[in-house]
Amino acid sequence: MDDRYVEVLKAIAEPHRLRLFWLLLRINERICVAEAMDVLGETHYNVSRNLKILLRADLVRAEKDGKWVFYTLSKKDDAFHRSLADVVRAIPAHEFEDEIKRCRLRLSLRQDGHCVIGPGSPEWEEICRAAKE
Repeated sequence: MDDRYVEVLKAIAEPHRLRLFWLLLRINERICVAEAMDVLGETHYNVSRNLKILLRADLVRAEKDGKWVFYTLSKKDDAFHRSLADVVRAIPAHEFEDEIKRCRLRLSLRQDGHCVIGPGSPEWEEICRAAKE
């Protein structure tokens, strides 16, 4: 058996990486580490490490844009990757309600499609407070 299948399955077998992969499938947009940190409530180290593991498994691509590195889904279109995406998409959205809500809020802070604020910014904190009210 080809080891890359094992690496792909190992990559999404970890809950934080599964959340990242699911989120990228659902939002169908690129996301940078700062945005993912705010959406998932994770540290820079954890988000970066998990995205690098997904990158090594060829599940995501990285693209530098100014000072930010944005991650998107890889454009794999073979039966294995399509099936994998279908399985992960089949996880009910209610399992990730908070992540989707925070992701929409966080992406609304972009200007011309670009991330312009770092993680944990005062703007982000204000939006989170207002959303809870």
